[in-house]
Amino acid sequence: MKNIQWIKSPENREGAAYTFVKRFSAKDVKYAVAKISAMGIYTAFINGERLGNQVLTPGFTSYRRRVQYQSYDITSLLQEENKIEINAGPGWASGNFGLEGKDKVFAEHISIVAEIELTLENGEKEIVTTDETWETFSNKVTFSGIFCGETFDATHTPVRIGFAAADEIGASLIPDVGEKILEQERIAPVELITTPNGERVIDFGQNMTGYVEFCVQGKREERIVTDCAEVLDKDGNFYNENYRSAKNEVVFILDGEKRTYKPQFSFQGFRYIRLKEYPDIPVDFANIRAIAVHSDLRRIGYFSCGEARVNQLYHNIIWGQKSNYLDIPTDCPQRDERQGWTGDAQVFCRAAAMNYDVSKFFEKWLADLRLEQREDGAIYGVCPESFKNPQSHTMVSAAWGDAAVIIPWELYRAYGDKRILADNFEMMKKWVNYQRSAGNEEFLWLGGRHYGDWLAMDAGGESCVGATSNDLIASAFYAGAADIVVRAGEVLREDVSGYRELHKNIVAKFREYFLENGLPKAEFPLTEPVRPGKKVQDALRLGMTQTALVLILHFRLCKEDERGLVADKLEELIESFGTRMTTGFVGTPYILHVLTESGKTELAYKLLLQNKNPSWLYSVEHGATTMWEHWNGIREDGSLWGADMNSFNHYAYGAVGDWLYGAAAGITVCEDGAGYKKMTIAPHPCKELGFINCKMETASGTVESNWYCKGEKVYFEITVPHGAEAKIILPNGYEEDVCGGKYNFTV
Repeated sequence: MKNIQWIKSPENREGAAYTFVKRFSAKDVKYAVAKISAMGIYTAFINGERLGNQVLTPGFTSYRRRVQYQSYDITSLLQEENKIEINAGPGWASGNFGLEGKDKVFAEHISIVAEIELTLENGEKEIVTTDETWETFSNKVTFSGIFCGETFDATHTPVRIGFAAADEIGASLIPDVGEKILEQERIAPVELITTPNGERVIDFGQNMTGYVEFCVQGKREERIVTDCAEVLDKDGNFYNENYRSAKNEVVFILDGEKRTYKPQFSFQGFRYIRLKEYPDIPVDFANIRAIAVHSDLRRIGYFSCGEARVNQLYHNIIWGQKSNYLDIPTDCPQRDERQGWTGDAQVFCRAAAMNYDVSKFFEKWLADLRLEQREDGAIYGVCPESFKNPQSHTMVSAAWGDAAVIIPWELYRAYGDKRILADNFEMMKKWVNYQRSAGNEEFLWLGGRHYGDWLAMDAGGESCVGATSNDLIASAFYAGAADIVVRAGEVLREDVSGYRELHKNIVAKFREYFLENGLPKAEFPLTEPVRPGKKVQDALRLGMTQTALVLILHFRLCKEDERGLVADKLEELIESFGTRMTTGFVGTPYILHVLTESGKTELAYKLLLQNKNPSWLYSVEHGATTMWEHWNGIREDGSLWGADMNSFNHYAYGAVGDWLYGAAAGITVCEDGAGYKKMTIAPHPCKELGFINCKMETASGTVESNWYCKGEKVYFEITVPHGAEAKIILPNGYEEDVCGGKYNFTV
């Protein structure tokens, strides 16, 4: 699709959708394909038949640089005289969306582009493209927005508006490279609630991303008006203040006929919908369905155990991933944000790659990350970069920018595809080079603004910024990134001697600056500027925190003979806090792993099974069906943490899922056997769980690790795929190197 004219509506009403129409003849056609894209969201029809089953096309990319187009085989739909209709709404590209200004971040106007290629029986080709022969009409969708919802007026009669050439589009058109966005599960309502405030609220029983479909017949100009919520407040009333400015309001204006309606150009995050207006007819659950919408990922991982609450936790992890893997890895699906936060993406990517095949999903997103990396190697906190003026956004944070290194590495480990590393290796090196120049020291990252151990509890439950020294966090991730570049370079047979020496120097300097007798110093001066309105822990950042100790162990920043000392100190801090974690986004993904690696699996299980806040099971016992953003999103007294930033569908803490696979079930890929060509299977039984059934469909075949307790014995049933190798390690110390096959043990 080169040198094809983009077109737009001459009219540009706020939020309105438009229909672009072209009539064309087609005779003696052997094969026909339509290629379509939009700066906005589109749905297309040939002679009244919808093209494809994708929704929210063309998807969300770095619109300043590239936009996808979709190709459709339309051969069977053609007649001698034909009509193509393309409905287009503002969507991500030209609607109310983004983090700064929240309006028309990428384009001022909805525009579309289309090419229909007809291959005739005689081999000749005819081309129909968007040009001045197309017409534009108003649309029954009179308003739509990613954040604000959609208004569909069935009484509206479309009016011809005319034609206009679009403004110059600087983005390149590329074929659809991501996973399709599809309607997935259809969920029936479970309850119609009349709240203490007298409002009617439908509960679907599951927090999700998508929209609600109604099949209703009412009087002309009667309306169905709904908005959304994830939770009810402590009194049982509808609560959506945490959506901030995102109205998520859907308006369906009836015309007297029986009609089925669902949004075309918007999606919501919700468990509950409030019936703000409804026709004077009974609410019939048979005609109301919530439709979950997410990228069409292939499920490859399965986990269950004998503890119902842990099964619910795993369920919440899966639904958190489904809800937030809608074309890009978003932070949340409901409020006025829904951004591709890099930190959230990297902490969860290992678990994500065990649950689903996310290789193609991340291939698309990482390509945008590469395009948006600054010349100096910096990586912003969100991708695509959703600011009207990208240069005004200077937040480049450790652990968030490290997505550029960690995600390609984890994908390579999971799937064994060297191309993932090759495609991203220059970006990985550039990020490490940026870290080297960003701080006040060559071998430490000191200073700068960082998100730190985001939402940790050790600076007080009301603070967003954890107490751990940002300099320590940044320098630890600097060491980790340099180490990954070395390992990736070795896989690719690149010369990484300079990065190997760099990593050695970072570790040495880290020990000198941050550690004393193997443990972190108690505190460090605050080197980053204080952000207005943000709380700071006594103008200091602490070194002796759970997260600091976790990072030191995870990135192997202490000497080997000091690891026991560090692990013991971590245990001490955990026990002193009531056998609970204080960790946030940075420390939580690794805490159970470092405990298990340090021989403290019993303590890891205590944390997993803890039900007091902060803990994973706290949210489960408070009715969660997806992962929460805050450990204490709902407080013990039933009150809510706050409205400013309190999502109940935020997958970051779902990173514990990779410990369930990798330690509880014990399936771990070996570094010299990426794609599970070589693996370790070292299950860690726990009587409280009773049993675990775990299966993963890896690039090397299906691997299973099942165990169950019976009396004082534990029975193990292990399956290794043919062609793969595994080291089986049992709790009694027994080890065996095996090839493909089924293996049973009793301990």
